[in-house]
Amino acid sequence: MSTAGKVIKCKAAVLWEANKPFSIEEVEVAPPKAYEVRVKMVAVGICRTDDHVVSGTIVVPFPVIAGHESAGIVESIGEGVTTVKPGDKVIPLFTPQCGKCRVCKHPEGNFCLKNDLAKPRGTLQDGTTRFMCRGKPVHHFLGISTFSQYTVVDEMSVAKIDAASPLEKVCLIGCGFTTGYGSAVKIAKVTRGSTCAVFGLGGVGLSVIIGCKAAGASRIIAVDVNKDKFAKAKEVGATECINPRDYKKPIQEVIAEMTDGGVDFSFEVVGRLDTTMSALLCCHEACGTCVSVGIPPDSQNLSMNPILLLTGRTWKGGVYGGYKSKESIPKLVVEYMSKKFSFDTLITNVLPFEKINEGFDLLRSGKSIRTVLTF
Repeated sequence: MSTAGKVIKCKAAVLWEANKPFSIEEVEVAPPKAYEVRVKMVAVGICRTDDHVVSGTIVVPFPVIAGHESAGIVESIGEGVTTVKPGDKVIPLFTPQCGKCRVCKHPEGNFCLKNDLAKPRGTLQDGTTRFMCRGKPVHHFLGISTFSQYTVVDEMSVAKIDAASPLEKVCLIGCGFTTGYGSAVKIAKVTRGSTCAVFGLGGVGLSVIIGCKAAGASRIIAVDVNKDKFAKAKEVGATECINPRDYKKPIQEVIAEMTDGGVDFSFEVVGRLDTTMSALLCCHEACGTCVSVGIPPDSQNLSMNPILLLTGRTWKGGVYGGYKSKESIPKLVVEYMSKKFSFDTLITNVLPFEKINEGFDLLRSGKSIRTVLTF
């Protein structure tokens, strides 16, 4: 029996308040309105950004259905939708691409002004929600809310992908892989034969390393205080791994001595002020580029002397790897299908959706790179 045009009752992981576990609830998911798409989730990754919602680091209205790194199948579409149809495999986009705003029209900009990250409203573009639970409206997260068996997204926030793609793998292109890989190849524009340093070896950090290797970097120094992550880092392309706790001097000085004054490209994928400063200082003062990747929205201010940039350093950041989402995500899936890169090293755990809290425990304990939940 077709569900198009009808309310769907399904399971979702609802966060009723900060610093509490996810609660598996029955929710009602309304049909899509005009220019909206209802998606049946197949697989969703657990990302540190979702944990920022739990901890309150990212301030959102509660109750909320989080989740933003996923892949699924279109169940139904609203009036006027032209880019996807029922049955299409898709990836929801946590940063939309409206194609009309100043940023979307800019050749390099990708942080579409229709995003719900800068000032989270917790709704779709029309200002309302499609979720109900226990008789109460439940907010959306980044316009996609993928910790639910079904979700509704705006058409600008979903991309059709290769029909043959394995959704339990390419869901990582929904956030973690794309953010890291793009930070290297698109934001930093790592050059062949260059030296790189990557701070933080989680799923995004390892994806940065994959990007650096793909760009032809000759030396990739992986930095983390958890030595258990070094084997994975070398597997995806790191040429050496170092632990700041093994040295008596600041790690930026160690890296500068290792690399004739500093690396060409450095990446901060931890989200701390001290590692941000270390990453900036370890790139060469005259020609180095530092990319901030892992900074949380509630980050404190950083005091620095502008002379650090005057000498020629470049310091930059970016969301979603700098990619314009709706047009770029399908291309990355094609590259995955052509075996340009693999996610086998990144996916360390696969759990049923109902074990979402166990998946977050694995993330917080550092015992997983990426946990994928399957529906």
